Amino acid sequence: MRRIVVVGASAAGLAAVETLRREGYDGTLTLVGEEPHAPYDRPPLSKQILSGEWSAKQLPLRPYDVLDGLGLDLRLGVAATGLDTADRTVRLADGSQMAYDGLIVATGVRPRRLPGEGAHVLRTLDDALALRDRLGPGRRLVVVGAGFLGAEAAAVARKLGARVTLVEPAPVPLVQAVGHAVGQVLSQAHVEHGVDLRTGVSVEAVTEGGVLLDGGELVEADEILVAVGSLPNTDWLADSGLTVGDGLVCDEYCAAAQDVYGAGDVARWHNPLFGVSMRIEHRTNAAEQGMAAARNLLHPGARKPFAPVPYFWSDQYDMKIQAYGYLRGHDEVAVVDGDLAGRRFVAAYRTGDRVTGALAVGMPPKAIRLWRQTVAARAIWHEAVPTRTSAATATEVA
Repeated sequence: MRRIVVVGASAAGLAAVETLRREGYDGTLTLVGEEPHAPYDRPPLSKQILSGEWSAKQLPLRPYDVLDGLGLDLRLGVAATGLDTADRTVRLADGSQMAYDGLIVATGVRPRRLPGEGAHVLRTLDDALALRDRLGPGRRLVVVGAGFLGAEAAAVARKLGARVTLVEPAPVPLVQAVGHAVGQVLSQAHVEHGVDLRTGVSVEAVTEGGVLLDGGELVEADEILVAVGSLPNTDWLADSGLTVGDGLVCDEYCAAAQDVYGAGDVARWHNPLFGVSMRIEHRTNAAEQGMAAARNLLHPGARKPFAPVPYFWSDQYDMKIQAYGYLRGHDEVAVVDGDLAGRRFVAAYRTGDRVTGALAVGMPPKAIRLWRQTVAARAIWHEAVPTRTSAATATEVA
């Protein structure tokens, strides 16, 4: 294998090329990125960059001299437009083609949008800088979507003095991910900080001067941020013969086809630890999966299943939120430490008879790391969760 192409120059793609070099690969290594910027960190976009605490210079994941040391054929500012797996070539938007012996797809996701013009999204550095320049005391911001991204942006905007309306179609924000009780606790923090939280309503369209709700009401705004989820960047794979379904479909080794692997937000793979197919849009998973895909591509005779305990975090006001595991589709939530009302707690999540996740708010890192081990061990629920937990105040059946 003398020619490896990695398409996608963010956390997953960078981790892949670094791993390939570290594992001894000395052939031609091409890294393709649609954005003109060198690989940079995305989680700070909705936090430190949006708030103005960081400059763009603090975002790069590696300085240029480190990238130069990898000996890359670095193609930035050009998107991949097609893939021919029979001829083993990748087509680029500039009209060029690249042959490969091995390929890693790490093209990430793009934001979903709503009908109408003029709304912001928040995925790239340029997106964050454009919104940051429009926020400040007294400015009216409508955030559509109260998931983690929308909630973080709303929190930052309030700190900057903006008047924020947060619109969410679900009756409780984040209910599918974290459960009803935890979702209520997290959303209450926004209300206490002066956010006009509107749940159970949908936005039909972005209009001049605001957003139009499904009931016909116009919510006026100076700026609008749409944070209603994302779409995997798989359009360029349409005629490749690879299986695509809410992401590039991969097996437990992150393989999508012979010598083709997926990594990061774009990859939907079978995680044998949980026994389900999942696609994870979190920074830690992107780096870990980039490394795993690179190793399995380079060493096909020694492949290992990619079976991580996913991890994510979120900062909102004074709340540090951390979670391990796969929380979606859970059957039960139980507070195992602290209390919900004080927003200092650890909640465990059950799916079937197993502990499949844990989430902490305002707790020291050690408190949640212990539960990571419990999830990784596939612990039986009734053996791992303390019986002292009060069913009346701390347990929720989904």
